[in-house]
Amino acid sequence: MNMNLQTTHLGRAQASVLETNKVIRNTYMLLSLTLAFSALTAGASMALNLPHPGLIITLVGYFGLLFLTAKFKNSSLGLGFVFALTGFMGYTLGPILNSYLSLPNGGQTVMIAMGATAAVFLGLSGYAVSSRKDFSFMGGFLMVGILVAFLAGLGAIFLELPALSLAVSAMFVLLMAGLILYETSNIIHGGETNYIMATVTLFVAIFNLFTSLLHLLGFANNSE
Repeated sequence: MNMNLQTTHLGRAQASVLETNKVIRNTYMLLSLTLAFSALTAGASMALNLPHPGLIITLVGYFGLLFLTAKFKNSSLGLGFVFALTGFMGYTLGPILNSYLSLPNGGQTVMIAMGATAAVFLGLSGYAVSSRKDFSFMGGFLMVGILVAFLAGLGAIFLELPALSLAVSAMFVLLMAGLILYETSNIIHGGETNYIMATVTLFVAIFNLFTSLLHLLGFANNSE
């Protein structure tokens, strides 16, 4: 009887590990594809010198596509909406990059922000995977922190407060770093079993980390 129970538990454990590995593999494969697609749409937006769609369209497009991705996360439609969302975010990034590239040392600023983003993502993901620490305790803090930073960011835009805007960017750098740790840990420990939603979360963290670093580095460059 005990032997049967042990065999059953072992089988379940092995199945769980295989499922987790599958989610990790699919997540990073899809993340690579969406980052490449977003870079492509950003490049096209820059080459065509397209204007930024503005705050309202950006928010409606982002949250609308995010809702549709979550709604259809268990179907092939979900994959389509993932690429629609990441492509749209790439399009909104194009005009921002053009504005930075037009500044003195703008190209260097963009490359440093890109390199720092890659280093932070790879370092934190590698740490979460190798240490296998459970960062699920950060969930509530991150949710509240991101909401506060988002509202503060809107306030900085409407009230035209550059200092608050810089503070929000610094907050987002820390929050997105935490989100990368949290979501990677969530995948490893079976808290996130849907690779589409895992991809979206990590993509949003990378996107916001990059734009926040770009804002901070751009300000530091202009202050010199």
